[in-house]
Amino acid sequence: MTIPMTPLLHILWRDAHLVAVYKPAGWLVHRTGLDAGETRFVMQTLRDQLGQHVYPVHRLDKGTCGVLVMALHSDAARALSQAFEHGATTKRYLALVRGWAPDAIEVDHALKPDDAPSDAAVQDAHTRFRRLAQLTLPEASDARFASTRASLVEAVPTTGRRHQIRRHLKHLAHPIIGDATHGKGPLNRWWAERLGQQRLWLHAWQLTVPHPVTGVALALDSGLQWPAGNQPGAAWDATPAEPAHCDDSPTTDWQRLLARLPWEPSSGAR
Repeated sequence: MTIPMTPLLHILWRDAHLVAVYKPAGWLVHRTGLDAGETRFVMQTLRDQLGQHVYPVHRLDKGTCGVLVMALHSDAARALSQAFEHGATTKRYLALVRGWAPDAIEVDHALKPDDAPSDAAVQDAHTRFRRLAQLTLPEASDARFASTRASLVEAVPTTGRRHQIRRHLKHLAHPIIGDATHGKGPLNRWWAERLGQQRLWLHAWQLTVPHPVTGVALALDSGLQWPAGNQPGAAWDATPAEPAHCDDSPTTDWQRLLARLPWEPSSGAR
């Protein structure tokens, strides 16, 4: 029996001190007993791919795709870990959510860890949200409504609690499509049938982090592009079209989502 080879990870940036990769949806950052059946791990794959040890300095949920940074030596790992711990980084995410989210809103809603006991102390948690685009489809995903609404939302967390963006969007009653823990099962299945895949639609789009040696801000980008090259606030091309990226691009799923649906710009993107 032929054992399938683990695909190589797409490298976004690399120097002697750190490496940034595109983490695919469905991959764990490293091995964990909480998901013993998983076989795809960024840390082990990247170690084999680069031929050297790598050090995790932050995490993304298994279902989240996008920019992930790892250090290439212990001093860099220490500096980067401190930058994440002390809020010296800026993270920008993109999420597909249920309904029309607010144009712009800040959520200051404390959270307990998902698996914490009922008497555990809550932790401060703060996220800024901005709706970039919205759509209305003339199909019912819920028998109570004649149509289905969705939004593309930018999320900028200023704290780093586990599942923070997912839980804050649930708090707003705009859960992320495909979120099996904090979302709506029937709606997730409706969208999975329409889009041809079941996944969490949360994307780590951009990350700015101080370089562990120079201290200069390093801006990292996943490579996701808007249809026709448009950026939020520019003229929006809502005509369904094939994405410019080839099928082996790590952002292909998101490119298709942006290009094939009738998105309209929101005032929050202007």
